[in-house]
Amino acid sequence: MKFDTEYIEKLAEIIEAKGLTEISLEDGNQAITVRRELLAGPVAALPAAPVVQQPAAQPAAKQEEVKKGQPVTSPMVGTFYKAPSPDAKPFVEVGQTVSKGDVVCIVEAMKLMNEIESEVSGKVIEICVEDGQPVEFGQVLMYIE
Repeated sequence: MKFDTEYIEKLAEIIEAKGLTEISLEDGNQAITVRRELLAGPVAALPAAPVVQQPAAQPAAKQEEVKKGQPVTSPMVGTFYKAPSPDAKPFVEVGQTVSKGDVVCIVEAMKLMNEIESEVSGKVIEICVEDGQPVEFGQVLMYIE
C-alpha cells in the first residue's frame, strides 16, 4: 500500500468528521498515523476575534456567569446525556440540590460514557444543553449556585 497525499487528506477528513484525535494504519512494512492536536484556551477565542463589537459585550457575559453560580463544564468533546439511559430518570433537574462529587450528567466520547461529577455543593439553577446534544471541550453544561 502506498500512502499518497490524497489518501492522507482523506484520513484527515475522516478524523475531523468523526471528531477523532488519531487514526493509525499498518500494512506490512508501512505504517501511518494521522493525529489532530486539540488545543484549549486561545483556540476558543479565535471565532470571536473578527467581530469588532464583541469586547463591549464580554464583560456583561462574565457578570452573567457570576450571577448564575458555578459552571459545570464539559471536560471533552462528546454528546451530553442527562440520564444513564433513555428511559431512566435524569441525574439532576433544575432546582435540585447536589453535593460535591454527585454525578450530574454523562458525556459520551468515542462510545465511552464519562460520568461528570459536580465540583461544588449547591442547587442546580440552569441546564444549558439538551439531552443528546453535541458538546465541546469547556462548554458550560449547567450552573450550580
